[in-house]
Amino acid sequence: MDKNDERTVERYRLHADLCKVLTDPKRLMILEALRHRDRSVGELAAAIGVALPNASQHLAVLRNAGLVDSRRAGTTIVYRLGEPTIVDACDIVHRIVERRVALRPGSLAGISERAIRSDQPGVDR
Repeated sequence: MDKNDERTVERYRLHADLCKVLTDPKRLMILEALRHRDRSVGELAAAIGVALPNASQHLAVLRNAGLVDSRRAGTTIVYRLGEPTIVDACDIVHRIVERRVALRPGSLAGISERAIRSDQPGVDR
């Protein structure tokens, strides 16, 4: 394997590591809660519906990945997005998920979408 291949593999490994951080719904909720403003750990815990220690654990994972930063404001630790464009990536994935949910058998959105397609001329029923 030459150096270019090694660098490519390393980039994909880093990409996979970052994606692993985003596999927990509560972490995604934290990123969403930080989308528009900085928040304290207490505010984040309340926003995502978890206990303070649990929120702190998730924030530590996000901080270690470089996705959030923290600063001290008096006695309070305030968090912000460390990589603000991560919300753009989350938005893309969210749109994919919404399309898939809408097309699931039995979902109202999926049923109405199929009904719309079946009413189009030239569409077999």
